[in-house]
Amino acid sequence: MPRVENEMSENPYLAPQTNPIQETDDIARQMQGLQWPLSLSFKILALASQATVTDANGKVVCYTKQKLFKFREHVEIFTDKTRTTLLAEIKTKKIIDWSARYSFTDAQGGEIGSVGRKGWRSIWRAHYEVFNPGNESIEFSLREENAGAKFFDSLLGQIPIIGMATGYFFHPRYAATRSSGEIAMRMTKQAAFWEGKFLIEKLGNLSEREELNLVMSYLMMVLLERKRG
Repeated sequence: MPRVENEMSENPYLAPQTNPIQETDDIARQMQGLQWPLSLSFKILALASQATVTDANGKVVCYTKQKLFKFREHVEIFTDKTRTTLLAEIKTKKIIDWSARYSFTDAQGGEIGSVGRKGWRSIWRAHYEVFNPGNESIEFSLREENAGAKFFDSLLGQIPIIGMATGYFFHPRYAATRSSGEIAMRMTKQAAFWEGKFLIEKLGNLSEREELNLVMSYLMMVLLERKRG
């Protein structure tokens, strides 16, 4: 009896064998093909906090909407403004804690990473620590690079009329740095009226999950620091 392999190779009408393609998860699909830099916009006058991240072509990377005065122990992240597809969630067990760790999980509960504020030091200068899943060692540090800009942006932002224009003069920068000292990402505040706008630049090699881990860390930092400008 002739072997099947020979029959398949000799019969030109049989479909050629192909290797199965491994399906990517929602996060890989969402982060694939992004055009950097990204833009993070935050509506500061809306009745509900709204934050949107888009790429350079206007594609929505992620979106969140949170009711005013609602505690930030649970933040839902969606793939777009329709809020029909959940991309990830941000949760913490400690609500009133300067050093609370916020954990990121995908829609199936898989770990993405986490971010924690560096205690009282963050009152004067934003400093956060980012962790990869299953790793208690610090993977990235988020720090303000120009604390003076942040100080005046926050101080003058409390003054009526004048505060409306601070976003055009002071542009704080926040670098995401590896333990080796390499800057992997940087977020810079942009000039804008009535909303917070930030530009996120990718400066190093990162996996899709590391990219989302840092983007969500920046997003959570903006939600926590918004009262400081």
